[in-house]
Amino acid sequence: MANRTKWSMDKAHSELAFRVKHMMITNVKGFFTEYDAEISTVGDDFNMAEIVLNIKTSSINTNEQARDNHLKSADFFDAENFKVITFKSSSLKHKEDNLYELTGDLTIKNITKTVKLNAEFGGILKDPWGNIKAGFTLEGKINRKDWELNWNALLEAGGMLVGEEVKIQCEAELLKSVQ
Repeated sequence: MANRTKWSMDKAHSELAFRVKHMMITNVKGFFTEYDAEISTVGDDFNMAEIVLNIKTSSINTNEQARDNHLKSADFFDAENFKVITFKSSSLKHKEDNLYELTGDLTIKNITKTVKLNAEFGGILKDPWGNIKAGFTLEGKINRKDWELNWNALLEAGGMLVGEEVKIQCEAELLKSVQ
């Protein structure tokens, strides 16, 4: 078997974000600030990439402290008891041009479900300091209730306060480890 190449996420140029409908009329965006990823490839070929992403649950940030505290509570993520959200890839399949489908297991609150994300490969380049970087944009949708993130409130006019569909959007700039 060929030697595996190790990559890490360049956090200064990456973002793990999500959007959820609020009151059925707008989207609220949030992101996680603390995470690490272990990525390995055969050479620079991402077709057989192995990805493990660990996200610190309590690092959720929606730019609203009261909402963040509610999301960390047992009503949603229960960050005190479930400290890490994990994604482990099972495949990265080339579709066409620079488009891929990333499949893996997402674990939230000890519940694991398979998810599929659309991945756009931006390419591999050397930065001005001699570091090798690779870029991906990832997008997908999940239903939060699949992970027992069930809290909601009924609106007077009908509908729910918080949408069930969560749109995931990730910008990942990867740094190739020095061999």
